[in-house]
Amino acid sequence: MATTTVQVSHIQKLVDQDLEEKLGQNAILQAKQATDDEHAQTLMQALRENRRAVFWSVMISMSIVMEGYDTILIGNFFAYPEFAKKFGEDYGGTTGWQVSAAWQTGLNMASTVGGVFGGLMNGYFASKFGYRWVLIASMGFLNGFIFVVFFAPNAAALVGAQILCGLCWGVFATLSPAYASEVCPTNLRGYLTTFVNLCWAIGQLLASGVLRGCLPIVGEMAYKIPFAIQWLWPLPLMVIAYLAPESPWYLVRTDRLDEAKKSITRLSGDKTDAQIDAQLAMMVHTIRLEAEVTKGATYLDCFRGVDLRRTEICMLAFMGQILSGSSFSYTPTYFFTTAGMETFNAFNLSLGAKGMAFLGTVLSWWLITYFGRRTIYVTGMAILTVVLFIIGILDVSAGPSGLWPSGGLCVFWLFTYSLTIGPIAYSIISETSSVRLRPLSVVLARTAYQLTNIVSQVLYSYMQNPTAWNFKGKSGFFWGGTAFLIFIWAYFRLPEIKGRTYEELDILFANKTPAREFAKSHVDAYHDALSAPAEEHTHTSEK
Repeated sequence: MATTTVQVSHIQKLVDQDLEEKLGQNAILQAKQATDDEHAQTLMQALRENRRAVFWSVMISMSIVMEGYDTILIGNFFAYPEFAKKFGEDYGGTTGWQVSAAWQTGLNMASTVGGVFGGLMNGYFASKFGYRWVLIASMGFLNGFIFVVFFAPNAAALVGAQILCGLCWGVFATLSPAYASEVCPTNLRGYLTTFVNLCWAIGQLLASGVLRGCLPIVGEMAYKIPFAIQWLWPLPLMVIAYLAPESPWYLVRTDRLDEAKKSITRLSGDKTDAQIDAQLAMMVHTIRLEAEVTKGATYLDCFRGVDLRRTEICMLAFMGQILSGSSFSYTPTYFFTTAGMETFNAFNLSLGAKGMAFLGTVLSWWLITYFGRRTIYVTGMAILTVVLFIIGILDVSAGPSGLWPSGGLCVFWLFTYSLTIGPIAYSIISETSSVRLRPLSVVLARTAYQLTNIVSQVLYSYMQNPTAWNFKGKSGFFWGGTAFLIFIWAYFRLPEIKGRTYEELDILFANKTPAREFAKSHVDAYHDALSAPAEEHTHTSEK
């Protein structure tokens, strides 16, 4: 049997004393009771006691539907005849109308560049003003930016408009998973952070249906109608954000304990007053513990001490979504058309693929129930690596006759991605980051994702464009290689976080527990306060 030892630091004494000064002598017992209750809860108990938290988490995550809708518009528009005529040029022969590789790169990168800056701004503003008001302001700005997109007269204006919209999408992408992870207990965190990815899949499925429906339209309205549909989201989501309770963790971080208690009450279902007091005590204890382990709450602090490892995990896990080949296989419509597939068939196949993505994301909740985050991520990356290499081999060995089998593999890739890497990355970044630094850590993870995406989109535009490198299916070799590198990293560096409270994760990271020992380690964050004599000691468990 393996023995795992976890050291409980002497700083626990300072944390316990501070908690009792703020909330009374019974606060330690209450905090421990809240932690024990979270571990003992069944899924149905957690849903009953936190049903309002589930509702508001789902509502706030709906902002991701809008981001998911837009992210595949531009990439699919390159295969749109009317869009190519408006923003491209006629290369003659079988090539016909094409948006040049340079403009494809600019249009693909525009919203990503905006997203980088939007995410960084969200990290600052969410820490200062809370999640609700940042979301309301972002939706208001986006409502105006859509006008610029809709009336863009040329490719340069469209690039500028996409950058502006990207500022807001960067906020949505980092705010929603952070909010979901903070309003729900341990048993529900995995489901509601991965629901963010389901919202993404819903948006992309809607976009695929709209794109297929508008394909026969002649003239500029063929691509303008999909843009205009984005106006359906901002106003309702502004109302939802205004009515939603603020994250109690944010309120505790800013030392507004009375407001935090009111927020916990609004987020609760069947919780008693004693349970609400206990939950508040646990939050205060966790924040105070993190404050002792890591001083400061700036972007630089994310790269100091024990938080450096947590930031690495958040950033690499999110970058893995891109390096798994998503630029190539996630929206393969343009790849299919340049490889010779008829346009309507390419969009039909894309619509079916997005349906499989939706199904995969729904089924991911079943995986989360029975398997750990690490297992799902590592296994998913291994499968995606193999699929990408097979697509490359098919292109070399079969040529055009391998197009439909490659299409089927792209659909299978998308299903596997949506079942594993896609949703689970949101859970990993939301749960691995420390509570005090969460808005900043999630933003850094998303920024790493976006910067990787920029490089990926540049490479994809040149790899697939028939006027540039024209790699076609051979791109699978390159993306298979990057996916394999992430698989190696995840196997050795990604810890198992399933079933851990934030306090327990703080202690595991503070003690530099190896990634593959997380699941076997036992931690009692309140042992010192409830044992006599109170002294630094070691907890040992055998499995």
